[in-house]
Amino acid sequence: MTIFQSIIIAIIEGITEFLPISSTAHMKFANPFLGITTGHFVDLFEVVIQLAAIASVVVIYRKKFFDFKQLSFYLKLIVAVMPALIFGALLKKHIDAALGNLWVIAIVMLVGGIVLLFIDQLFEKSAAANATDAHQDEISYKKSFIIGCFQVLSILFPGLSRSAATIIGGMSQKLTKKTALEFSFFLAVPTMLAASAKSTLDVFKSNPEVFAKDNLVLLFIGALVAFVVALVSVQFLIRIVQKRGFAIFGWYRIVLGITILTLLYTQYLH
Repeated sequence: MTIFQSIIIAIIEGITEFLPISSTAHMKFANPFLGITTGHFVDLFEVVIQLAAIASVVVIYRKKFFDFKQLSFYLKLIVAVMPALIFGALLKKHIDAALGNLWVIAIVMLVGGIVLLFIDQLFEKSAAANATDAHQDEISYKKSFIIGCFQVLSILFPGLSRSAATIIGGMSQKLTKKTALEFSFFLAVPTMLAASAKSTLDVFKSNPEVFAKDNLVLLFIGALVAFVVALVSVQFLIRIVQKRGFAIFGWYRIVLGITILTLLYTQYLH
């Protein structure tokens, strides 16, 4: 991977991480176009820049994250992240196989887009009835766990989008769009911390040469770019969802999914 390639992938990650369009799918689709060959370092790079992008949430919501008086906030995140940790460990082989199959990712991208077209109408009444639900402390432990279970769907079906799954999970629990969005942001932090730690440890054990100086430079550049771009992406998502809803992302996913499937079918993409 070159510096140019690392910057492009990091920009893609920063833009797509919090949007309900699957950052993982976009990176997997972009790799062959950029001439990036998959391998241990590329897998590690993708996880690290995802963590860097998600770190932007900690900066934006730093008052919430570092308010140690609100112990329940941290406990709810732990409850919500547990299903992903358990299923992620149990289904690692399935996940790795699915991540390497562009056909699966493209189909999930398409189907997820169709679902997003109807999300606003499906939960419109619940959102209106709970318009005052604007604080994370109103999310119960039960709701936190259920949202965490929705997050598992994004693990089982790469291309679904972690943010889309958790946002839909939040709205299914009668949270407003804003509250569901913010909890999705918060949940991403422990989720990616755990994923990054495990990926780094696994790569270090099996291929310690991956941590050569040149690769560390690429990791640093990618992480920095993803972090800065994600700072803007978070604000963009909040404004768009509140004004236009999720349908715009649904149409985007459908178009991209069909495009990738066509390229795969015609063998322009492998």
